[in-house]
Amino acid sequence: MKIAVTQFLALDGVAQGPGSANEDPTDGFTRGGWFAPHLDEAFVKQASDWLDLADGLLLGRRTYEAFARDWPKIAEPDPFTGRMNALPKYVVSNTLNAGSWNPTTVLHGDIQESVAALKADAGREVQVHGSARLAASLLDAGLVDTLRLAIAPVIIGQGRRLFTGHSDSGLRLVDCRTTPSGLVVLEYEVTGAAALADYQGVTSAV
Repeated sequence: MKIAVTQFLALDGVAQGPGSANEDPTDGFTRGGWFAPHLDEAFVKQASDWLDLADGLLLGRRTYEAFARDWPKIAEPDPFTGRMNALPKYVVSNTLNAGSWNPTTVLHGDIQESVAALKADAGREVQVHGSARLAASLLDAGLVDTLRLAIAPVIIGQGRRLFTGHSDSGLRLVDCRTTPSGLVVLEYEVTGAAALADYQGVTSAV
């Protein structure tokens, strides 16, 4: 299976607390809920199409516990409820022994080994939603195949960023679109290390 990461980002790279004011106030973060005003029908359709490709969800403990608390309470006809609750969940944690949001498998020990084993299974995608720390560590380890970013037209100025302090990655743009509310939706294939070169002048590049 492929590992596909979906992240909501502010224009300055902040990934913390996109959905609500109280979603993730860790480290004194007070600006949660910055993504929600920009949700529109076009992005909901795009997100639903992505979720159709999932054969499982891969989550960090903090995101898993928030999802396990909230998704079973979200009633139909929300377009994601049935699939989010039914999909197999894999939670990376060395503190949880079992999950409450079934079906759940807790992955203990070395993250790289556990996720590499998932990748070796037959299927389409295991999707990482939220879980920014996990997503960044998987990208560092070369385990991410697809990176999907939804960038909101807002600068937050504080909060945890997705890419700060991590190793380089090369990407190939697969799809790019905008939504009526101003979201920029990008899909990349991860190609390995970032390509580097010295600028030799305009004529050498054409």
